[in-house]
Amino acid sequence: MSEASEFLLTTPESVANDPEAIEIIRMWWSKNEPVMSVKPAFSDPLKFGEMLAIAARHMAHGYAVRHGHNEREAYNRILQGITDVVKADNVQTVAEPVAKGSVQ
Repeated sequence: MSEASEFLLTTPESVANDPEAIEIIRMWWSKNEPVMSVKPAFSDPLKFGEMLAIAARHMAHGYAVRHGHNEREAYNRILQGITDVVKADNVQTVAEPVAKGSVQ
């Protein structure tokens, strides 16, 4: 996996200093499709939905800062993408085999 340095993500200092922080999801765009590693850490799935909604707001801000989009329009485009996938109802979960020595 290679990435240009402009796309590398770092762990926020507040998370690095929090011994109770939990990583919930990692996402990549690979071979023309989304790929992710997830951990259903919340007992109530509603919390994950809330987290996704907050992430959409932050991503819209990122589009405004990095690409000059109108933040509200970017947010609405993100929500449209979510709505399109939900309405299509054709997403299938494909679990990859767990590699030897990896942490589950």
